[in-house]
Amino acid sequence: MKLEYLEVKKTAAKLKFRTKAFVDGKFVAARSGKTFATENPATGKALAEIAACDSPDVDRAVKAARKAFDSGVWSRQKPGDRKKVLLKFADLLEAHASELALLDTLEAGKPISDCATMDIPDTIHCIRWHAEATDKLYQHVSPTGPENLALVLREPVGVVGCVIPWNFPAQMAAWKIGPALAAGNSVVLKPAELTSLSAIRMAELAAEAGVPGGVFNVVPGLGETAGQAIGRHMDVDMVAFTGSTEVGRYFLKYAAESNLKRIILECGGKSPQVVFEDAADLDNVAKNAVGAAFWNMGENCSCGSRLIAHKKIKDELVAKVAALARTWRVGDPLDPRNRLGAMIEKPHLEKVLGYIEAGKAEGAKQVMGGKRILEKSGGYFVEVTLFDDVSNQMKIAREEIFGPVLSVIPFSTEAEAVALANDTNYGLAASLYTQDLNRAHRVARAIRAGTVSVNCFSEGDITTPFGGFKQSGFFGRDKSIWAHQQYTELKTIWMQLA
Repeated sequence: MKLEYLEVKKTAAKLKFRTKAFVDGKFVAARSGKTFATENPATGKALAEIAACDSPDVDRAVKAARKAFDSGVWSRQKPGDRKKVLLKFADLLEAHASELALLDTLEAGKPISDCATMDIPDTIHCIRWHAEATDKLYQHVSPTGPENLALVLREPVGVVGCVIPWNFPAQMAAWKIGPALAAGNSVVLKPAELTSLSAIRMAELAAEAGVPGGVFNVVPGLGETAGQAIGRHMDVDMVAFTGSTEVGRYFLKYAAESNLKRIILECGGKSPQVVFEDAADLDNVAKNAVGAAFWNMGENCSCGSRLIAHKKIKDELVAKVAALARTWRVGDPLDPRNRLGAMIEKPHLEKVLGYIEAGKAEGAKQVMGGKRILEKSGGYFVEVTLFDDVSNQMKIAREEIFGPVLSVIPFSTEAEAVALANDTNYGLAASLYTQDLNRAHRVARAIRAGTVSVNCFSEGDITTPFGGFKQSGFFGRDKSIWAHQQYTELKTIWMQLA
């Protein structure tokens, strides 16, 4: 697919949507027969009716997953054989990359340029990377005396429930299913009700690649029904969740009230970007700061929504950020020239606008933006918004907005900068800018966040773990070999030798 507006629109118009659940290797309607509408945030119009799965559907999927796991058809396959299937899965994802990119653009309001050049390529790379790791993880022999032999093994957990968010639909699915399937587990995945289409298609492609029936199931539905059913199910061994901190708490509660299943959480963030007075190139800082704050419309857990700038360079930096931000076009996500698409749904649009009004009311200086635009389209578009002279106690500095809103907070000393960066309930990501190598090491260690980037904005790559401190996460990490291992159980086999 050429990234040209008319070509993209023509291709999008020809798409066929898979709208049923995918259970035990086949498409099935919800047992209730109910459906829910998914819409295009750029137009406000319905795209399709999706199967509204509930507890009976989750139970059907879990039973299929358990049967497949216990049979050993996947869980006891040779690692090299699982690798071959997952590599074929990655090849099929690549063959259908344009389709998957369009599904996420249409359903999530994400710019096609992001989906086609970043999200889907990263999705494919994630599956390939974990596939390649499958047959390269060695078991261990502990250092016992000659009269014993102790094996320390890693075995798949069992049935894994994956509950993913709407902001990176295909990529977040890959972050969960890549390591979970590579380790030999069976998966029941619930996509966000706002973005189900790419996950359903991925399950179909996995089956085409040779993933056995029951090993990868998708049950679309609402969080309070299908999501809760996964969280409370007595035969789900583990839940991997990415989403809001509020909903993450529910999964801890569900585990406590059911079978004490393992829970790994990647939740919200309020990430600081700390710029010291000796930052090398303010044009480069501005470029990174704008990307960190406004990429994916700010609908990103690691969004750099707090720009903590030294007073000596703050005004110059704010001017550069504003000038660059004005070049980020907002509009139809199918137009490759647009850098920002639409907010995911009308209630979220209203939430973001409410935060902007709160910033004004609390006395922050509005530099640019702040309004809903392109209303005639029917879509949920918001201007890039920049506030200066923000106090870290203001609502816009403390709460996760999940929209294109950047708050600039001044500081005078290194100690003050670190204190401001850490003065949050979250700790997912952070970035800092300085030419002083000692300061870079010192501050990176002092900031309480799972990923700290220096002189850039970055979440690392597939080789580095991604997750948070404090209320940004609990127990687990996505990406890297750590993610692969967390979908396994450690087992000791102790043998007495004659």
